[in-house]
Order: sequence, then C-alpha cells, then structure tokens
Amino acid sequence: MEPHVPKLATRVSRAMLSAGAWTPSLEQNLHRLGFRQTLNPSLVSQVIDPHLLTHHSLALGFFNWASQQPGFAHNSESYKSVLKCLSFSRQYGAIHSLLKQVRTQKIGLHLSVYRSVIDSLIVGKKTHDAFLVFNEVTSITNTIGSEPCNSLLAALASDGFFEHAQKVFDEMSIKCIPFDTLGFGVFIWRVCRNADIVKVLTMLDDARTNNREINGSIIATLIIHGLCGASRVSEASNVVDELKNRDCKPDFLAYWIIAEAFQSAGSVAEREKILKKKRKLGVAPRLNDYKEFLFALIAGRRICEAKELGEVIIRGNFPLDEDVSNVLIGSVAAIDPHCAIMFFKFMVEKERFPTLLTLRNLSRNLCKHGKIDELLEVFQVLGMHNYFNDFDRYHLRTSFLCKAGMVKEAYGVLQEMKKKGFALDVSFYNCVLEACCREDLLRPARKLWDEMFASGCGGNLKTYNILIQKFSKSNQIAEALTLYHHMLGKKVEPDITTYTSLLQGLCQESQLEAAFEVFSKSVEQDANLAGTLLNTFILCLCRAGHFLAASKLLRGLTNDIAHPDSHVILLKGFADAGEIQLAKQHIEWVRETSPSKLSVISTELLTFLPSSSRADPILQILQTIQELSHFSYDE
Repeated sequence: MEPHVPKLATRVSRAMLSAGAWTPSLEQNLHRLGFRQTLNPSLVSQVIDPHLLTHHSLALGFFNWASQQPGFAHNSESYKSVLKCLSFSRQYGAIHSLLKQVRTQKIGLHLSVYRSVIDSLIVGKKTHDAFLVFNEVTSITNTIGSEPCNSLLAALASDGFFEHAQKVFDEMSIKCIPFDTLGFGVFIWRVCRNADIVKVLTMLDDARTNNREINGSIIATLIIHGLCGASRVSEASNVVDELKNRDCKPDFLAYWIIAEAFQSAGSVAEREKILKKKRKLGVAPRLNDYKEFLFALIAGRRICEAKELGEVIIRGNFPLDEDVSNVLIGSVAAIDPHCAIMFFKFMVEKERFPTLLTLRNLSRNLCKHGKIDELLEVFQVLGMHNYFNDFDRYHLRTSFLCKAGMVKEAYGVLQEMKKKGFALDVSFYNCVLEACCREDLLRPARKLWDEMFASGCGGNLKTYNILIQKFSKSNQIAEALTLYHHMLGKKVEPDITTYTSLLQGLCQESQLEAAFEVFSKSVEQDANLAGTLLNTFILCLCRAGHFLAASKLLRGLTNDIAHPDSHVILLKGFADAGEIQLAKQHIEWVRETSPSKLSVISTELLTFLPSSSRADPILQILQTIQELSHFSYDE
C-alpha cells in the first residue's frame, strides 16, 4: 500500500462529504484535486470504506465516476467496498446491478461480500433474492460459512419459501455445513406442519449428524408444536418416543402442548395419557436454553417465531426470564400490540416490571396502531404498582399520552406529580402545551401557560415557539405578538422558527408595519439569521400581494443581507401576478445599485421557464434584464 493513499482518500472523501450530494460541480471539484493519474481500485476502496459507508449515493457516484476515467478498471477490492456500503444502506437495485457487472467481468469477490449482501437482503425481507445470491455463491465455492446458511435457512422457512429452504438444507447436509438451533429449529418447525413424519425424522437425523450443538429438547418442542398447530396431534403424541431415541428428549413444555391440543380436540382420555407420560418421562424445561433461543430468534429478526414460542411459554405458565420478557414485549409490539400486552401482563403478574426502553417501545407501537385504550391500561396497571416514581418515567408517560391526544390525562399526570412533591421542569409543560395546540385546545393552553408561570417555572424558547406558531396559524396574531414581546422582556432570544411564524401571520393579516419591525429586530439580533429569514419574508409578502412592500424591503437592505435569490423570489412573484411594469422598475433599481447581481438573477430565473405556468411574463422580465445589462441568451 502506498503511504500517501490513506491521506489522499481522506482528502477526497472530505471534498465529497462537504458537497453533500453527487452533482456536476462535485465532479469538477474532483478533477481539480488532481489525483486522476494516481486513481486506482485501492484508492476507491479506501475512499468508500470507511469514509462513505453511511453515504451510499456519494459512494456509488464516486464508484461510477472512477469507472469512467481513462484507463481505469475496478477490481474485487473496489467492488467489495461499494457493495459493503450498499448492503449497509439496503440499496438493493444498485446491489443487483453491481453483482451483474461482477458476473459479466468474471471478478472473484471475497466470501465476506456475499455474506453481507445475503444478510442485508434477509433484513430487508428480500428472502428470495438472498436465496438467488446463495445459489450463485454455492455454484462457485464450497461454502460461505455456517452462520449465513443457517440465517437464510430460517428466513426462507419463516417466509414460506419451503422449496428453497429444502434446497438450502440439502446443500448444507451434502457439504457438511453445521446446523445451529436457530436455523434448523425454525426450518423443521415450519416444514413439519405439512411434511411426512418419516421425512421429518430423516431430516432430524441428517441435521444431528456431527451437529451436537443443536439443542435437542428445543427441537422436540418445535416439532411437536408444529404438528399440533397443523391438527396432527396424534402424530405429535406418537413421535415423542422417536424424538427421545434421537437424544431430543421432550420436556414438560412439549408434553403440555400435546395435552392442550388433545383438550382442544375434546380427547380427554388421550390428554390424561400424555400427562401421565409427562410425569413419568418428562423433564423440566431449561430456562436458560429457552432464553438463549428466544434471544437468537429476536436477534435473527424471527419475531413471529419468538412471539409464538413466548405465547406457548406463558399460556403454560412456565417461567420466563425478566430480560427475555423485556425483549419480547419491545420486539413483538411492532407486529402484534395485543400479544405484547399479554406478555406485559404476564410480567407484571410475576411482580416484575418493564425497563424504560421496553415501555417506550411498547407505548410507541400502541400509539402507532391506534391502541389508545390499551396504552391507558398499561399506564394504569403500572401506576397501581407505583412504577412512576422518577422524572424519566413520568416524562415518558406524559409524552405518550400527549402523542395519543389524551391531553386531559396528560394534565392529570402533572397534577399527580405536584401532589407527590415533584418540581415540574419546563419540558413537562411544553409537552402538554404542544398537545393542546395540536388538538386546538387554546383555552386550556392559555390556562396551562398561566399555571406554569404561577408555579415559578419560566418558559423557554420552545414554549414561546409552540404558542406563537399556533396563534399565528389560528389568525390570532395579536396574541402571538404579545408573546413575542413577552419573550423579549424575559431575555429569551427568538430563533428562525419564532420569526417565520410571526412574519407569516403578520403578512397574512396585512400588518406590514409590525412585520417590518419584527424583521428589523432579526437584523439587529443576527445578520446571518436575517439573511436566512429574508427569502421567507419576501415570499410571505408576495403571497399576500404586497409586492411594493417587498420591493421596498429589498431596497432598504445592505448587500450582506439581500442576496440575488431574494430578488429572484420577488421577480417570480411579479411574474406570477402579471405585474411586469413593477418588475421592470425593480430591475432598473438593481442595475443602478448592484449591476453585478443581474447575471445571477437572470440565470436563476431561467430555471423557472420549464416548470412555470406563466413563462411569458418571465421571458419579458428576462428580456428587460438583457436590454438593461446587454447580456445575450440562447432562446
């Protein structure tokens, strides 16, 4: 490796990251850096990995740009870096195209590249595509390793691609790739529902050959659960001895599954027989084994399988580790809030309580699925057990009640905290104020504002912005202005949000004098802030039809605040309103005061021509600029 390559890679990546997106100007900058003569696959690889791994568009842009340079050709090293980046960001279309290039050019990729691609496809629910990549790899090499094979086996079986899963299983068996409990467990669990028992046992024998790491008791439970789930309870009962003979001894959980299935089918005598067998031959389930397997399922994103197994455990009233309960609740809530609530209640019944992270995940998903009554129930249950005893837990409760639109209940939490002696900080008030405004409850918002100051809690910038934004949008600009002056009196400095809300409201109400005073305050506060705000102000004035006021505003500003794009916005407003004469007057003033801006203004106006519904007025304005500045343009 040449010693200068890492430094050059850092320099090139910084240039791209500062650009933010792949554009023609970025390409020009790369040319100006003057490294094209030393460009090679190693440099491309080091620019992308590690510098651009989280910037897939830049990485792919640089990769494609390099391929267009004279005499350059990618190799396995540069393909590895860009495919790693694209796998990380799940850009499957681009991955497919690049793998096609690799096949065409007969480039040999490192197996780790295929592993990362397969893993990314599984995560992105592109299981069938992952299988196609697996097929491609296994046709050119002996194995890509046990972990990706088991992950793919589980994913295919879970997603219903049983034929593909069978092919992966056969490939692993032929090449003696070790199975693990996750891969083979999910596979046999799903396949056994419709497979012949003899075939199931044959596959079990194949998997356990030289694979002593597979947990036999868990595999027995999964096979029995799969058979009972397919209403094959008699076969499940009969296979118990066969499993035991293969060192897959069914535990109490497996026997309970069969007993429950017989009871559901009304076979009381058969249920008693299996319970008797359980007492004689069964073993207690190993808590740690199921804990590890559930963690493996969740880590492997087999959430549906984790949910099913968790349901069996709690319905049988078997012990469930507190850590597992937390992970189950948080993970399952995303796909089945009702089931997550069941896990939650089971946990609380055992006098155990969710972590703050688990409660946040559960609450977020209940809100997402509109399960507001269930959210209230969760908080009520926890409240009865004195769970809410610190600021963090109370803040979580308040914020999710507000998110769910339960403003009255959220306000009740504030009162509860006060009774318990908590000194509320401004974040609690902001949370409820924001919910009040979102639900158009302005009277309660005013009441809470008064209550906040009465309790000695002063508002911060967010407090003022919440209310100013709402009052401005609700055509109550007088109250918004009162709050603005109040914040200035309290030495709370407005920001871009404050000024934008006020200017929009004031322009809409045609209170131009007040609007100019507010903008002048922003200039006094920070020239850069005012420069950022100016375009918004011009746009608000134009939308309200105050073109002369907008022109007057620009004429009164210094060049460090009034940039060409502000004039472009005004001229576009003139064009849309058909005010060509006013536009010409403004252009004449620009020519007299800042003639150098006319070139930039005309270039920016040209961009509106293809999309504007009023192209003719813009052409007239451009012609005026041409006449005044003696520029020439292509038609």
